[in-house]
Amino acid sequence: MVNALLNLAAEEQPDPVMPHLSEVILGLVAFLLLLFVISKFVAPRFEKLYAERTAKIEGGIEKAEQAQAEAEQALQQYKAQLAEARAESARIRDDARAEAEQIKEELRAQAQAESARIVAQGTAQLEAQRAQIVAELRADLGRHAVELASRVVGESLEDETRRRGTVDRFLSELDAVSAPAKN
Repeated sequence: MVNALLNLAAEEQPDPVMPHLSEVILGLVAFLLLLFVISKFVAPRFEKLYAERTAKIEGGIEKAEQAQAEAEQALQQYKAQLAEARAESARIRDDARAEAEQIKEELRAQAQAESARIVAQGTAQLEAQRAQIVAELRADLGRHAVELASRVVGESLEDETRRRGTVDRFLSELDAVSAPAKN
């Protein structure tokens, strides 16, 4: 009896490793229900959030790449403008130097022309003064020569024509004598 009771007890006690068929069916239905709810409501939400986040990240990357491209383009434009400004600056500096040199040459030419004019004017003035002094000296020399000649000769050389001829002849002889001495 004991064996029969044990067999009966063994049949009634569930196997600890193997669950009852009703639990397996109930667990399977619950799992399928949970799988349906997750696939119908939860998974699309996750997919939607994943797509939005991916779009934001890709959009951010695109914006960053676009901003970087714009910055690179702006840098290239800045470098080009800087190079152009440097070239313009060098050209202006060269033009200014050339203009300064031209002005300097013009001023030098004007100064030389003014100097030549002043020298020519001074030379002309000296020649005029020399001619005037020579004429005065000739007249004085002639007068003194006539007086001395009158005293030596003893006759009056008051006659203007004779006196002028004598003075001119005397001065010509004096010039002829002094010309070889100058050379």
